[in-house]
Amino acid sequence: MTYCVGVLLDSGLVMASDSRTNAGVDHVSLFPKMRVFEAAGERIIILMTSGNLAVSQHVINLLERMIAENIEPNLMTATSMFDAAQIVGQAIRSVHHSDAESLRRHHTEFLQSILLGGQINGEPPRLFNIYAAGNFIEACSQTPYFQIGETKYGKPIIDRVVQNDSTLEEVVKCVLISFDSTIRSNLSVGLPIDLFVYNSDSFSNSGRHYIGENNFYFNQLSQRWSEGLRQVFAGLPSPPWENPDQAV
Repeated sequence: MTYCVGVLLDSGLVMASDSRTNAGVDHVSLFPKMRVFEAAGERIIILMTSGNLAVSQHVINLLERMIAENIEPNLMTATSMFDAAQIVGQAIRSVHHSDAESLRRHHTEFLQSILLGGQINGEPPRLFNIYAAGNFIEACSQTPYFQIGETKYGKPIIDRVVQNDSTLEEVVKCVLISFDSTIRSNLSVGLPIDLFVYNSDSFSNSGRHYIGENNFYFNQLSQRWSEGLRQVFAGLPSPPWENPDQAV
């Protein structure tokens, strides 16, 4: 299992993925799930995967081979992020065509979800959620974020905090707390976290960060969030039936 989050803001993008994969409690490995394609000053495309690891790697390798062999169109020649999403969707369909039947015969589902975010010169940053069928939806001001993988534990904090006009700093805090909540509740998600903070029109990968077990900021955030929750919980009123004078 995995957990990936992408958030589209007026000021840019925040994208993050964990690095844990597992095939049971006794077989846990680390594999990066974020891949960045860039051309300085012209485009930056961030791709994060969830699902069957072999399928994910096949899709990424196909996209990279298309670039290396100048097969058109590819992610480095796409004229818009919408076109880039179509290219990724087609790559998923191609892998499905070659692998799905074999997987089915071995009682394995073709599972694949991809978050694709970034910016190509001439348009604002955009964010897409691409499904196993190769179709996709795009983030908007009413729905500025997508999650894939183990989503349920990290969703409540994002729903309460994130809006499209939130600052990058606010969303980074929120996303990392979302990861902390997920890691605490699900053993299939774990550190390290690949974090990409992208400022609109920068076309730079300088906002990429690697958050491991000894990351001071993440550990501080986790500790203070836990302490704050306990303090707020302790200050909540008791049920009215515990105090006859406050009974409903």
